[in-house]
Order: sequence, then structure tokens, then C-alpha cells
Amino acid sequence: MTPAAVRFLALTGARAPIVQAPMAGAGGVALAVAAIRGGAIGSLPCAMLTADQVRSQVAEVRAEAAGPLNLNFFCHSLPEVPDETAWRALLAPYYAEEGVSPGEVPPLRRPFDAAMCAVVEEVRPEIVGFHFGLPEPVLLERVRAAGGLVFGNATSVGELHWLAERGCDAVILQGAEAGGHAGWFLDRHAPTPLAVLLAERIEVPVIAAGGIVDGSGVAAALGAGASAVQVGTAYLATPESLIPAPYRALLGTEAASDAAFTNLFSGREARGIRNRLMCDLGAISAAVPAFPYASNALAPLRKAAEADGRVDYSPLWAGQGAARVRAMGAEQLTRELALAALED
Repeated sequence: MTPAAVRFLALTGARAPIVQAPMAGAGGVALAVAAIRGGAIGSLPCAMLTADQVRSQVAEVRAEAAGPLNLNFFCHSLPEVPDETAWRALLAPYYAEEGVSPGEVPPLRRPFDAAMCAVVEEVRPEIVGFHFGLPEPVLLERVRAAGGLVFGNATSVGELHWLAERGCDAVILQGAEAGGHAGWFLDRHAPTPLAVLLAERIEVPVIAAGGIVDGSGVAAALGAGASAVQVGTAYLATPESLIPAPYRALLGTEAASDAAFTNLFSGREARGIRNRLMCDLGAISAAVPAFPYASNALAPLRKAAEADGRVDYSPLWAGQGAARVRAMGAEQLTRELALAALED
């Protein structure tokens, strides 16, 4: 194991230099428990949870596994509810085809606030991770005072230095190869390959993310200077993930290689496997409401299609290695990835 990885283990208390990616909507208690049991840092995605749900899920994880837990939050600005007229007009033919109409609004991805900060102070996770920047300074100081490490997420060299200068204990380098929402926050979406981000040397430990789905990817990232890796797509194929069966069936097949950044499902760029909606409308559309409101109008379409065994309107987040993932239990996957790190 590399010296940087050894230091990361000492910093976090993990047994392997691996972070299970949070993945809102796909990750939860079972996945975090399995990852921790395998030696990794387990993560709970909290942006779509209530305060009570966070408390409950943390308690469930603590009852099932002993090890470092990462609570992940978003730090976006929540705009006013937008005018969705153009977006709903674009979706109208699909409503007619599926026999549905706009209905109940699903939970929105909400930014970290004082209420969630109070939960962090109460449950005291070992790590608190932030996507789309950092919370306001007063909240960040409260998080630090609660005793947890702070992880930030960078998609560019500029964001890496910005996060390091603000005292992050480690920074996740989210390369262009990574699935899910690109966590840019300083300027605009400008996908940068992971290798370019890893080439930037900095004192703060860095965690490589993007296209790492197997042992060779782990070894390569650690060999390139990462202190640890964050793995998401490979965990999606495990039975502990919460994704629907048709989505799971695509992983590990050549079809999973056909992916692109799209704003259709949330209003912000995220990398996912192309499905019917992306093919019909194009990956990027100006009619899509601002993040995170785009998912509102899609909810009834997604529900109807998934009930019929289709993912025509579902976000199929996946990183570059999605065609190479193998179906196995999350704990077994973690141990296999950890073995590669130990042998590096």
C-alpha cells in the first residue's frame, strides 16, 4: 500500500482506502453497511432525506456495522420555483402515451442548512462530505466543531485549491469519467479527465473518482498519487443498491458504454446511460427547469415506465467503466477492491 493510502487510513479509521460513493436514490443503509463491513468508508446520501430520516438511517448503520460513516450533503442554491410551461409542453406527448398526468411532486434535492447541521451535531458522523462546494462558513465551523472530517468535491484544479484553502481534510477529485451529477461550483461545467486532476500536487489528501470499477483501477489511481478512491458505478450493480431492475440489467453490458452528460433529469449536468428520453430530446435541453426542479414533471412518467419494466424516463447514472462491472455483493466487492489497494 502506498504511503499516502496508509496516511488516509490513519486519518479516517477505515481499513481500506476506499469510499463508497453516496449516490442519492441508489445508496442507502444496506449499501453503507456492506461497504463498512468490507473495510471501506460507507456513505449515506442525505440531500433527499428529512432530518428524521437521516437520524434513523445513521442509527440503522451504527447498529449493523462498526467503521467510518460519511454523510453527504449538497450545497447548491435553491432557486425560486421556475415556470415549467415549456418543459411540460415538451413532455406532453409522453404524458399522453403513458396515460399519466402531472401529480405528486417528489422530494427535492435540498441544500445543507441549519436543521441538517443540527443533525450532524447530534449523530456525529466520522465524515461529512459536500457536493457543489461548501456550506456557509458558520455552518461549516459547526460541522468541524462536531468532530467530523470534512470532504469536498472538486471537478477542476481551481476547485481543488479552493477547497484545500478552506480547510477540507480531503478532496474528492471527480473526473469527467465519473457517473452522476458533476459537482462543479466555481465557474461552469467543464469536464476534466481524472488523470489531469491527479497530476496536480497538493498537501491535502485526494480521493480519485471516475471510472474506477475494479482492482486495476484502484491500483492505477493510488499509483498516480491518490490517497484513496471513491467508487460508485461498481456498487450500483450490487444487490444492496436501490436502483430498479431494468437499470441494473444494463450494467456490465456494452449498452452501458453509451453514456453522456445530460440535464434532462434534474436540470444540472450528470453523466448517465442514454435512454429513450435522451435519444428523443437530446442530452441537453434549454427547456429544462433549473436544478433540482426538472425531476418534478418527470416523476409520473418515470413511475409508470418503471412499473412496466422500462427506464425510458429514469436517470441511469453511470461512470465510464459501467460496461465492465460485475454483479456481486457489496461487501465482497469492497474486499476485492481493498485487496488491490493492499497489493499496490
